[in-house]
Amino acid sequence: MLALNLPAFEVKMKDEGAKKLIFDVIRRKYVALTPEEWVRQHFVHYLIEQLGYPQELLANEVEVSLNGTSKRCDTVLYDRDLQARMIVEYKAADVNISQKVFNQIMRYNMVLRVQYLIVSNGLEHYCCKLDYSNNSYEFLSEIPSYSNL
Repeated sequence: MLALNLPAFEVKMKDEGAKKLIFDVIRRKYVALTPEEWVRQHFVHYLIEQLGYPQELLANEVEVSLNGTSKRCDTVLYDRDLQARMIVEYKAADVNISQKVFNQIMRYNMVLRVQYLIVSNGLEHYCCKLDYSNNSYEFLSEIPSYSNL
């Protein structure tokens, strides 16, 4: 798989027939290794191991209902009261981060109303902090550590 702009971690993979699987530490099971999953696993390990995010407050593939359709947020961070605080959307490394990607995560946020939105293709990472009281947002220069949220 492609090298990413994220720290390396101890990857657990296995083959199941012709299919490659990677271990998801959040879901605690092996899942299909796709280019997007490669990015997700690197990013989740980065959040946990480098930035101090509690593994037990992260969830992958969180289902939300939007306009009568079911959508899935790639990763959601919850606070200790189990209120969503952050949504992370991943794309494969060969997918450019575009306005379309930001529109997608903003649609999810219409349901969850989080404080932080992150979009990453493993090479580029964008973090946005939302301020609902002033109806504004700010792009941050880096992904905040858990203690700085």
